[in-house]
Amino acid sequence: MLLAGTSKAALANDLLHPLSEKASDLLGFLHSFDLHNTVYLSLSMGLVATTTVVSLLFRQERKRAARVEWALRNELDALRGADDLAALLMGSERQLLVSWNGRDGEPRFQGDPSIIGENAPAQRALAFGTWLAPADAAAVESSLEQLKDRGQVFRLTARGLGNRFIDVEGRTIGGRAILRLRDVTGDRSELLKVQGQLATARSDLRSMTMLLDDVAYPLWIRDSDDKLLWANQAYLRSVEARDLDDAIGRSLELLSAPTRDETRRKRQTGATYSGRVTAVVAGHRAVLDVIERPTAGGSAGIAVDVSELEAVRTDLQRQMDAHVRTLDQLPTAVAIFDGAQNLLFSNAAYQQLWGLDAAFLASRPTDSEVLDRLRAGRKLPEQADFRAWKADFLQGYRSVEQQETWWHLPDRRTLRVVINPNPQGGVTYLFDDVSERFELASQVHSLTRVQSETLDTLKEGVAVFGSDGRLKLHNRAFADMWNLAAEMTAANPHIDTVIKACRPLAPRDEPWIDIRGAVAGLADMRMGLTCRIERHDGSALDCTAQPLPDGATLLSFTDVTASVNVERALTERNDALERASRLRDEFVHHVSYELRSPLTNIIGFTQLLGDETVGALNPRQRDYADHIMRSSAALLAILNDILDLASIDTGSLELSPEIVDIRSTIEAAMRGLEDRLAESSLNLVIDAPDDIGTFVADGKRVRQILFNLLSNAVGFSSPGQTIRVSARKRGGEVIFEVKDQGRGIPPEIKAKIFERFESHTLGTRHRGVGLGLSIVRSFVELHGGRIDISSAPGQGTTVTCIFPNERHEAPSDGRSAQSALTPIAAE
Repeated sequence: MLLAGTSKAALANDLLHPLSEKASDLLGFLHSFDLHNTVYLSLSMGLVATTTVVSLLFRQERKRAARVEWALRNELDALRGADDLAALLMGSERQLLVSWNGRDGEPRFQGDPSIIGENAPAQRALAFGTWLAPADAAAVESSLEQLKDRGQVFRLTARGLGNRFIDVEGRTIGGRAILRLRDVTGDRSELLKVQGQLATARSDLRSMTMLLDDVAYPLWIRDSDDKLLWANQAYLRSVEARDLDDAIGRSLELLSAPTRDETRRKRQTGATYSGRVTAVVAGHRAVLDVIERPTAGGSAGIAVDVSELEAVRTDLQRQMDAHVRTLDQLPTAVAIFDGAQNLLFSNAAYQQLWGLDAAFLASRPTDSEVLDRLRAGRKLPEQADFRAWKADFLQGYRSVEQQETWWHLPDRRTLRVVINPNPQGGVTYLFDDVSERFELASQVHSLTRVQSETLDTLKEGVAVFGSDGRLKLHNRAFADMWNLAAEMTAANPHIDTVIKACRPLAPRDEPWIDIRGAVAGLADMRMGLTCRIERHDGSALDCTAQPLPDGATLLSFTDVTASVNVERALTERNDALERASRLRDEFVHHVSYELRSPLTNIIGFTQLLGDETVGALNPRQRDYADHIMRSSAALLAILNDILDLASIDTGSLELSPEIVDIRSTIEAAMRGLEDRLAESSLNLVIDAPDDIGTFVADGKRVRQILFNLLSNAVGFSSPGQTIRVSARKRGGEVIFEVKDQGRGIPPEIKAKIFERFESHTLGTRHRGVGLGLSIVRSFVELHGGRIDISSAPGQGTTVTCIFPNERHEAPSDGRSAQSALTPIAAE
């Protein structure tokens, strides 16, 4: 500007200099002329004066123009700076601005169009349905119309098709409608995602609650004070409560007070309660199998009604006892062997028939041993190849059909031997001495009666049909089993008549068709038959049809209702327990992993705030950020411990053996506690030889063990005290020892110190959930080592961890130091 002013003055001087020279010449000329020339001189002088005034005015105007130009240049520079700033602010984040001048004006696009999609044109931003969720696209479209028509400001968050969140804002500025699309990132994006996950988790929880309400077994959840928090409908029906509030308000309990006390004692020790108890269910006494498992906030339990199973079991035992007493009174020698060919039962006739010692029979000998003893006493038929004969005789265990054979003994007796396979495995032997039948024909009828009486004493229903298909022989159990009148059975009815009378109790056609074919079919086509008949009263019968040599057919009906019901009940109970176990494991893993993910994000963002990379924090904010960081790290450590314990319980935790430098590992564990040691004014001493060397173990787990032990020692030590960490190699073992000078542990607490969720402050500020020492013991035992604790009140505590060292290592060369330097907090 100074140069410009200087050039303007020089230009004015150049213009005035010729004029002044002409004025001087004019004055000299006027002296030589007369008055007439004086007039011309006056005009010339006026002209000079006018020119001078114009020149002065011109210079003043030039100065004013220069000032205006300077002001305009400054204003232009300011406007350019504002424009650059606006462009900088627009580009500082991903956003797109769409503006309209009037309702029907053409849209103007400014910003980054990639917010709606990669390589997408900006005009696509107004086609909301192509890049937004349908519901959000409709909402944005409606709000935009309201903005254009009435200038109604709006702001909402929409979900994109790529699972992104877009902040949509509409407002009016200077008569123009402005639509702002901005990509939501950072904490708010994570918050929106977490809110969506929370809504999904709540929906899943509601579905699970509805599903558990439909379970027929009582289910409940209690808090740490043993107060009822939740129960399904089966539980409320059992205690006769209208709803959960009614059950809580009236303190209605399914289990008795002693049972609840026992479950509480189990829960305090971290163990699962499992037992069979008697309770009143809906006004009726019932037998329940109760399982109650401790949880993080209390306990959860289930009760399975086994009253019917218990009654069936008692009835079965009573019937078996009656059956044994009945068989013991039979003259027929009866011996029952199980599937392993061991003697289960033998009546007095059996002992009498063979003259066997009672002590020998009580020792449950095998069938082969009995046969060997009988052969040694020459009580079996003489055989050229006894081994082959015995093997053929024992084939009855693999047969599904009843077998009958005759034994001619060396003492001239003849025995009828019936080998009857048992439904549960094994066989039943019936030995009938039929010697007299062969000696005296007159005793045939008597022997037939004996046979009939034998059948009548059996629990199984037995019926014999002749070759003509008519009933020839039956026992009382058969008539009672099918409610057959005595007049009908006495008339020797045909098999069709018997089936017609039995069909009302068992209406299914298939078994009767097979039974009729086995009884009335062609003689050369009849074969043995075994089938199960289910009656409409819920009972089940096993029917066996066995063709007899004379063309007759033997039908036997065995009531297997009790065993079938027991099998069904056991199957249902096992399925229920497996579902409950699977639900528990999935719930623990799901909740742990779902909590760990957002917690990791919280820690990351808290570190970002603490580093002040996004802006400076005031002292209070910095304290808050530090507190969040410490609390989040503590919670993450608890979650990691829970996951480790769950992995240990399921057997899925595997060690990663490596060469571990002992001294470097101790130093790495110590570095994770340097802040706490400084705050508590504690001294930590490492007592390990310089050449202690290395050993083979999972380095990460060893550091975790030492960190937990040191953390526990710091928590229970007073300022000024010393904590000593020792490491020694002795024989084939590596011994770590952590010793403090704290308060010590009372004997009653020492017995439970390694149990889960056992946390005792002992008057100190140390707090924990009681998982550290439990994890230490688990990790040490996984290495094949052992742990020992020595403590007394007022004398400090010494924890010793002993690891196996099966290989000799050279002095420490620092090979594992790199891995040992990993911060403990990150683990």
